[in-house]
Amino acid sequence: MEASSSGITNGKTKVFHPEGGVDLQGYQLDMQILPDGPKSDVDFSEILNAIQEMAKDVNILFDELEAVNSPCKDDDSLLHPGNLTSTSDDASRLEAGGETVPEKNKSNGLYFRDGRCRIDYILVYRKSNPQTEKREVFERNIRAEGLHMEKESSLINSDIIFVKLHAPWEVLGRYAEQMNVRMPFRRKIYYLPRRYKFMSRIDKQISRFRRWLPKKPMRLDKETLPDLEENDCYTAPFSQQRIHHFIIHNKDTFFNNATRSRIVHHILQRIKYEEGKNKIGLNRLLTNGSYEAAFPLHEGSYRSKNSIRTHGAVNHRHLLYECWASWGVWYKYQPLDLVRRYFGEKIGLYFAWLGWYTGMLFPAAFIGLFVFLYGVITLDHCQVSKEVCQATDIIMCPVCDKYCPFMRLSDSCVYAKVTHLFDNGATVFFAVFMAVWATVFLEFWKRRRAVIAYDWDLIDWEEEEEEIRPQFEAKYSKKERMNPISGKPEPYQAFADKCSRLIVSASGIFFMICVVIAAVFGIVIYRVVTVSTFAAFKWALIRNNSQVATTGTAVCINFCIIMLLNVLYEKVALLLTNLEQPRTESEWENSFTLKMFLFQFVNLNSSTFYIAFFLGRFTGHPGAYLRLINRWRLEECHPSGCLIDLCMQMGIIMVLKQTWNNFMELGYPLIQNWWTRRKVRQEHGPERKVSFPQWEKDYNLQPMNAYGLFDEYLEMILQFGFTTIFVAAFPLAPLLALLNNIIEIRLDAYKFVTQWRRPLASRAKDIGIWYGILEGIGILSVITNAFVIAITSDFIPRLVYAYKYGPCAGQGEAGQKCMVGYVNASLSVFRISDFENRSEPESDGSEFSGTPLKYCRYRDYRDPPHSLVPYGYTLQFWHVLAARLAFIIVFEHLVFCIKHLISYLIPDLPKDLRDRMRREKYLIQEMMYEAELERLQKERKERKKNGKAHHNEWP
Repeated sequence: MEASSSGITNGKTKVFHPEGGVDLQGYQLDMQILPDGPKSDVDFSEILNAIQEMAKDVNILFDELEAVNSPCKDDDSLLHPGNLTSTSDDASRLEAGGETVPEKNKSNGLYFRDGRCRIDYILVYRKSNPQTEKREVFERNIRAEGLHMEKESSLINSDIIFVKLHAPWEVLGRYAEQMNVRMPFRRKIYYLPRRYKFMSRIDKQISRFRRWLPKKPMRLDKETLPDLEENDCYTAPFSQQRIHHFIIHNKDTFFNNATRSRIVHHILQRIKYEEGKNKIGLNRLLTNGSYEAAFPLHEGSYRSKNSIRTHGAVNHRHLLYECWASWGVWYKYQPLDLVRRYFGEKIGLYFAWLGWYTGMLFPAAFIGLFVFLYGVITLDHCQVSKEVCQATDIIMCPVCDKYCPFMRLSDSCVYAKVTHLFDNGATVFFAVFMAVWATVFLEFWKRRRAVIAYDWDLIDWEEEEEEIRPQFEAKYSKKERMNPISGKPEPYQAFADKCSRLIVSASGIFFMICVVIAAVFGIVIYRVVTVSTFAAFKWALIRNNSQVATTGTAVCINFCIIMLLNVLYEKVALLLTNLEQPRTESEWENSFTLKMFLFQFVNLNSSTFYIAFFLGRFTGHPGAYLRLINRWRLEECHPSGCLIDLCMQMGIIMVLKQTWNNFMELGYPLIQNWWTRRKVRQEHGPERKVSFPQWEKDYNLQPMNAYGLFDEYLEMILQFGFTTIFVAAFPLAPLLALLNNIIEIRLDAYKFVTQWRRPLASRAKDIGIWYGILEGIGILSVITNAFVIAITSDFIPRLVYAYKYGPCAGQGEAGQKCMVGYVNASLSVFRISDFENRSEPESDGSEFSGTPLKYCRYRDYRDPPHSLVPYGYTLQFWHVLAARLAFIIVFEHLVFCIKHLISYLIPDLPKDLRDRMRREKYLIQEMMYEAELERLQKERKERKKNGKAHHNEWP
């Protein structure tokens, strides 16, 4: 009668778990019996009464088990009609037995119909789907694993069935131990290093001074946020044998909802649905259409009738909406610990990185704005722009064939002033600063990531051996070899086959890059053709600003081509990645990410590279212009330089791209969800909206992107490239990026909390392959900024003139007074009679002086027409060229040395964190030893008390 019939052991409660997965935890017999005492001391009547009551409940549940597991019944025997107000027989029996269930648990759609079992996962399928047999086998195996299951039909469409899953404590404990889920077991003892008395006095004075300062408005109110216990506790992999070590106040809340869903998903990925080695896992059932959707539930509504300040948060989702996703807290820090608890470490790391990137943009945006304002302040003192504005007697040659007229240099006064705003003495300093900033950003992010990994228990976490992709198994199932890690045979891809697939994939990448270059070539032809068209336009505004109109329309057309090619690139990247047949999901994700980044980066920046380094560089000179297909004359720069074209290209594309991305990120799911709600209101009336359970509300939301966080990371990485690669030409890029990111954080937060289904909480140690891409962009930015300053801007020609050819030549000065005569020295003379027939303008220039012009000027360093070698390069040209090459070499080596020095000086792990980790590792070992010693001593005292002490025991 002691253990076999009643389940009573010495001071312990045994829970019945019959096969089939039904949990009888709610019917357990909780009895306090004197351990091994005299038989007369035990009240057997109370024991028998309790056993009889328990036997009734057990019989009832075994009847239900037979009904559930009976082979003659379909799985839909578990199905309940969609009615939130009714409760199951189990719940009514519990209430009749005196165990009350909170009424809100039955009505909020987060629990089973008994109001006790929390829903950990939702599967959705249609009755009309023909894959019935696979689902039945899969669900039968789910129950065999110990998971509880309940079905509910949709209130909107009776063909849609929701399968609700719940993991009882025993299943959670078993799989948490297998998955090495780290759980809190002891409060942290913070180690404070010993300080000198002098330093402690300084700290006291500083803290006393801080009391008079206003509190930081960016900090979140600590009273609003919950006390997340795992952040203040030491954690260790969960073990059922050492369960007494862990802090368990309530078994129902010991594993949080995200962890419970992750464990259930882990189980579902390893359950078979057919006989066969590869017929396993939920992902395959979602792929073949057996199930329509699978997702964990949100924790209720994100809105509340009551204020969070007076009544507190209803749930974590409501708290995240108020403290994170609401537009009213745009200036606040992010509650990263709460984000990690609700969405998992992978999404938490993305928002941590995005917040860190946004915070680091503040100094870059400030310095960039300072460079721009410096140009505004020094505009009136700029000798070059003064000479351009006063050059009414300098007549420039036409910038296109026939239709373009002669023009005074003073007509480009406005463009010269605008150019000075971006191309001034502070531009070189800003380029060096941004190169160093990119290195500091990456190095300090490594330190920040280490702190986050420590706080979130990711330091010792390693990814488990990944499953092989089903496509890889199907392709290479005939060839197998032994896995050195698992020791099991697995499909094997031959080296020759892998190399051939990689070569084909690389050829596809090269072809698509050629497509981008062809698109850029088309834009170049458009610019060449439309310059003449706009020059002959009827409207004087467009005719007089033909080059600006050409650049603006070309940028807009280029943006449309970029957006169209992005759709094509996604399909091509999918095709090439699947052609490579990666072995695991992470390999597939890394390969797809790299291809998409290359495609998008080349697509977005190819036109910018053309304007920065090729526009106006290979046009020839009047009388001997270079032409495309011997027909179209290549485009020249504006008389004030090519930098204004580069600024327009970057500004328009950056603003349009960010605006479009923000609209698609939030606008598309908003429209989709609004359309779904509209259809429901039309079919069922607006009053049915309130009665929807949580699983139906979540099903009507949009699923997370199929590629996870890929789109979010890609958008920010491309923006990082815009911010760093051509920042010397557009110092306001960091400011635009900062403003966008402040909005982006709240847009993404709002989207995750309100518009998307709750994604599965996944773990990750870092941002993955994106960090390597960021390092590559940082290196590329140094090279491009060196070339922009040396080639695109006029910084080097002005420097050469000031030190070699200006009024201050040989004096070692380079002020504004040394730039007198620079504009005249940078322009060459051309004889109009030397024009080609197809280039000769229609006007003879008599409108300027009353007589036909004999000479015009153009930007270059060439000899006059009456010299020994007409239109040959002057000595000043070679001096400028040598100075440009020397500047590129010196700039790159100097910046790279600074970058490597900074990388060396900034350790990846902060010293205080390293000391704390060592200290806590020592304390954990001590506490584990003390806890085990305490348990053994307690057991020995109990044995002594019961008269069962043994000799020679330890301790």
